[in-house]
Amino acid sequence: MSKKGLLLVNLGSPKSPSVNDVKEYLGEFLMDERVIDYNWILRSLLVKGIILNTRPSKSAEAYKKIWTNDGSPLLVITEKIKNKLQRIIDIPVEIGMRYAEPSIEKGISNLVEKGVDNIVLFPLYPQYAMSTTESVIVKTEEIRKAKFPFIKIKYVEPFYNKDIYIDCLVESIKEKFSNDFDALLFSYHGIPERHIFKTDPTNTCNLRDCCDRKYNPSHQFCYRHQCFETTKKVIEKLNLSPEKTIVSFQSRLGRDKWIEPYTDSTLEQLPSRGVKRLAIICPAFISDCIETLEEIVIEGKEIFFDNGGEVYEYIPCLNDNDAWIQVIKTLSEEKKDNFYLL
Repeated sequence: MSKKGLLLVNLGSPKSPSVNDVKEYLGEFLMDERVIDYNWILRSLLVKGIILNTRPSKSAEAYKKIWTNDGSPLLVITEKIKNKLQRIIDIPVEIGMRYAEPSIEKGISNLVEKGVDNIVLFPLYPQYAMSTTESVIVKTEEIRKAKFPFIKIKYVEPFYNKDIYIDCLVESIKEKFSNDFDALLFSYHGIPERHIFKTDPTNTCNLRDCCDRKYNPSHQFCYRHQCFETTKKVIEKLNLSPEKTIVSFQSRLGRDKWIEPYTDSTLEQLPSRGVKRLAIICPAFISDCIETLEEIVIEGKEIFFDNGGEVYEYIPCLNDNDAWIQVIKTLSEEKKDNFYLL
């Protein structure tokens, strides 16, 4: 008789904030062809010849600012999510990281050792992107075919517009946001513009008005549209004026054109536009990590204050919020066809 298990997959983190461990982590992360999508030779020259000789020391300093006594915030939080979920779900739950440890292969192996041969894999990314959801699916399939061909895997689809997720996000915002703020900024992780076109098999995306249409064939694959859709649904449920909300994209790397507007530039400009009291949330992330705790909480606040801002309130990720744990349970139990995009 088939036995089901659940595998939660997140991005991953270095083993420690040391330069060597950060360099090892960045090497694996940036050599993923769905993160830096150049051919292997150019990617190697860029990553191994330039980035890994300059970036690890700076990134290590950033990790040191947010590292906890228990380790990486992202790993600690993901482990807490797993433990809370295991208390309310009657199938084995494991975690795997797309990069570094514990690996996806280790997570699958742990489930197999418990007799599991039917896995529900939950990529912990609300929106679909080539560098996140697709990368997880491709890597998992490679591992399954090579090491575990006897198991079946179904994937939880992106949940950026699911009411239960939106409701959970809205309640977390209500805890911090009030009419005392001039604006609420939604800062999503950025991606290169070309990734949008590469993940659109319908060839109907133009990166202009298609995101605003009620329906476009590319929406199922378009990260940008899904970010704006998450924002739209949240502000509707919060009954906020669109004029009081802003969307931006953070964490760009290199000189390529990334989707705009950029978060750092937005934070620089907002005080001069009359936004002195700002709340900010990062709905592309489920767990607080270096991109939220260092880039937004520390660097973003400094940029905003240096340019005349007065109040800056970061609204944490859902993390191991009890309501979010229930959402994970519900989404993982939905009866749907396998979500698989290749």
